Amino acid sequence: MFLLGLHFFGLTQEYRAKLFKEIHEIVFHGKGGYCFDTVYNFPIWLRKFTFRTMLDWYTKENKEKQAQSGQQSILQDGKIKAPDYSTKASR
Repeated sequence: MFLLGLHFFGLTQEYRAKLFKEIHEIVFHGKGGYCFDTVYNFPIWLRKFTFRTMLDWYTKENKEKQAQSGQQSILQDGKIKAPDYSTKASR
């Protein structure tokens, strides 16, 4: 009877899930800089730009943290450096 389908009258379930996940990530990782209503009313291009920028920032930050922790524990020949427990704790 209706050939247009349900997606004509609103968002599909997959798109809604993606939209709300994207909004949640911006609000949560925005550290208080955004509220749900503001992000929900962003133009699509601005929401996608903001999400992509935040994703790039946190990905870069995680790689830097991993590199810093990895440099201290792995030696040049690939062996893992054991921690030095020979010093006594001060009392």
